[in-house]
Amino acid sequence: MEWQPDEQGLQQVLQLLKDSQSPNTATQRAVQQKLEQLNQFPDFNNYLIFVLTRLKTEDEPTRSLSGLILKNNVKAHYQNFPAAVADFIKQECLNNIGDPSPLIRATIGILITTISSKGELQTWPELLPQLCNLLNSEDYNTCEGSFGALQKICEDSSELLDSDALNRPLNIMIPKFLQFFKHCSPKIRSHAIACVNQFIIGRAQALMDNIDTFIESLFALAADEDSEVRKNVCRALVMLLEVRIDRLIPHMHSIIQYMLQRTQDPDENVSLEACEFWLTLAEQPICKEVLSGHLVQLIPILVNGMKYSEIDIILLKGDVEEDEAVPDSEQDIKPRFHKSRTVTLQHEGGEGEEGEDIDEDDDDDDDTLSDWNLRKCSAAALDVLANVFRDELLPHLLPLLKGLLFHPDWVIKESGILVLGAIAEGCMQGMVPYLPELIPHLIQCLCDKKALVRSIACWTLSRYAHWVVSQPPDSHLKPLMTELLKRILDGNKRVQEAACSAFATLEEEACTELVPYLSFILDTLVFAFGKYQHKNLLILYDAIGTLADSVGHHLNQPEYIQKLMPPLIAKWNELKDEDKDLFPLLECLSSVATALQSGFLPYCEPVYQRCVTLVQKTLAQAMMYNQHPDQYEAPDKDFMIVALDLLSGLAEGLGGSVEQLVARSNIMTLLFQCMQDPMPEVRQSSFALLGDLTKACFPHVKPCIGEPSAAEFMPILGLNLNPEFISVCNNATWAIGEIAMQMGSDMQPYVGLVLNNLVEIINRPNTPKTLLENTAITIGRLGYVCPQEVAPMLQQFIRPWCTSLRNIRDNEEKDSAFRGICMMIGVNPGGVVQDFIFFCDAVASWVSPKDDLRDMFYKILHGFKDQVGEENWQQFSEQFPPLLKERLSACYGV
Repeated sequence: MEWQPDEQGLQQVLQLLKDSQSPNTATQRAVQQKLEQLNQFPDFNNYLIFVLTRLKTEDEPTRSLSGLILKNNVKAHYQNFPAAVADFIKQECLNNIGDPSPLIRATIGILITTISSKGELQTWPELLPQLCNLLNSEDYNTCEGSFGALQKICEDSSELLDSDALNRPLNIMIPKFLQFFKHCSPKIRSHAIACVNQFIIGRAQALMDNIDTFIESLFALAADEDSEVRKNVCRALVMLLEVRIDRLIPHMHSIIQYMLQRTQDPDENVSLEACEFWLTLAEQPICKEVLSGHLVQLIPILVNGMKYSEIDIILLKGDVEEDEAVPDSEQDIKPRFHKSRTVTLQHEGGEGEEGEDIDEDDDDDDDTLSDWNLRKCSAAALDVLANVFRDELLPHLLPLLKGLLFHPDWVIKESGILVLGAIAEGCMQGMVPYLPELIPHLIQCLCDKKALVRSIACWTLSRYAHWVVSQPPDSHLKPLMTELLKRILDGNKRVQEAACSAFATLEEEACTELVPYLSFILDTLVFAFGKYQHKNLLILYDAIGTLADSVGHHLNQPEYIQKLMPPLIAKWNELKDEDKDLFPLLECLSSVATALQSGFLPYCEPVYQRCVTLVQKTLAQAMMYNQHPDQYEAPDKDFMIVALDLLSGLAEGLGGSVEQLVARSNIMTLLFQCMQDPMPEVRQSSFALLGDLTKACFPHVKPCIGEPSAAEFMPILGLNLNPEFISVCNNATWAIGEIAMQMGSDMQPYVGLVLNNLVEIINRPNTPKTLLENTAITIGRLGYVCPQEVAPMLQQFIRPWCTSLRNIRDNEEKDSAFRGICMMIGVNPGGVVQDFIFFCDAVASWVSPKDDLRDMFYKILHGFKDQVGEENWQQFSEQFPPLLKERLSACYGV
């Protein structure tokens, strides 16, 4: 006997559904309580499905709402539904998937998907066959409803559908979907393509078996009059380009012609999907070959897509020029991610290189419209194509650019400035001849009356900062800096943001070139403090921190400290320990402390104490959470990571002066816990701090290193020499080297804990450069303090050791590492014989070694030469590249 509702119960449920559509909060609360009561009755869910599928006289929003409440119940406790209730719901869904109302069909489709994602695809074996059968229905609504449900299931369970668990239903489903590509209804055609599209990236076998039919069917729909169908065709071709380019190559010419048309589609949803094609194609090795002949058509289309649409301008309030007094709404502020400290070395020719895992964050300018749109996609495509074609792009671009950059309509002029920024990386060589006249024009655009022109000019100029800095400062650097500083104080928040970011880029490029202007720069940045709303303050901290990184100790002048520190400390005192705005402020102070060195002393005590408190609070909260996860929240460990990094900055900046602060705190105990934290970023920052404290005040570190104390630091360091976590491993390696230099021969008991891992890492293929360099330095330092222990393994690491250190600048770390190698060669000369040419090359990489180190090199080179005899040496040195030969004979007379 089929279930029937009780009339009174049904009225109660309907009343509840009506009430829940009321805007009144008190009513809403009552509804929530009533729902919880009703959920105690097992057949309450039968009432909900009954309203959705049977009460055709009720209004649609009420019926749909009933289905959505049921969906939430399924999500929360489907496993507790009695079997009879579950069966009734499933049967009702399948019987009513063809409801005449699109809203009700969609709601039933969502319900079916939610049930099937609860592991029910396995226990509802008739679902897929029945939905596929219903596709054949003469009734449009039934066909459309079933397709809607199938599309949702394909989206949610694509992997499961392609597995043995369900007996491979795709073998039937995919051929079936392909038949519907020719259906007379555009809605159905669109569903059919969307279903198949779910299986392209996963390379489902059933699709691969029908790939040619699929591609032919797509081509047949190329000119479809329905925009949703065209969008799905474009999306399919973009994915096939990644997964099965081999099947597209024979048709590539016509696909490109098609995509050129679609990138200009009047419907932006279509043009955006089509524009992705160029982004994906640029990553394929065949890009240059297949696209060269089409650039003449493609470039104008991409450039045209880079204009703001009317809707963008409305959303960006393009007509509002001054909004600096309007507070930011909190949801506009994107979460910031702190990048933990990684220890790197200085390289020849330029500043320390960044780690290998750099994230590109200079992509486009209008991130607040963070949704992807045609403008962004076109700009990104032009950027990647500029990197593929380099200067071959310019003949197609330059004629257009002139017209754009000087256009009277600001929207077009703005797009020209974006184009210029997008090609900066790829076409830099070819652009150089035009920059002497373009840069002054862009600097002029910084004063444009339109805020969106001023902000894009900031971004584009930052993309050419490298060139600007390479010219005499008076020609471009000074005018650019002067105007950018004015823009930092612009009345428009978007311009302030763009100018601050651009200025940070300029600082990185210009470094000490900025020293003569420091007073002027600081006045501006400090003035901005009083002017900025919340979001831009966070970017301002970054500009100040970058300034400190760029000019270093030149910042340590009383007049500069007097300008900069009071506003920073005022902010510092204003923020509570739980405020996330501390992150960028702590990062900024870390850079400032490192730059100011002794100049930071008056401020260090409160800053130090607070960092220790942040670490302590976070550890305590983590402990509570681990013991009672139901009662406490997990802590945000970023507070601890940023605090550890600022402590590192203090130790590095203050050196020995940090000693009394460490003595009066329990930082070593806390550090011992942080070094064992399950989160890699916490360990990474802990090892950086351990190394910095070792350099600054070793007496406080020494008791923790080994046997006598309870805290065993060395074994933990050894355990973290795991290259799976590159940055953790890198910082642990560096810390071991610093500890070795302080311990001297007392390091002997611990060499065995770490040496094998280090030798393994230095010989691993594809190890990032930074890690190789730090590993080589540490092996050298261990050999310096314990040559007897390390020298026997010389032969196993000498070759990668030499190649990884030849590009490092002369510095303390390189000095101690090379002394170590020389001492090890003294103990085990045979270990270097086979790779002696690499040693010679590494020695020649020194510009000016200290006298006693030069003597060590001299003795080893001459010793080797005497050992093998003049004739053999001649033969041996014939293999040297001419430059190496020259250097060795000039410096060491061999």
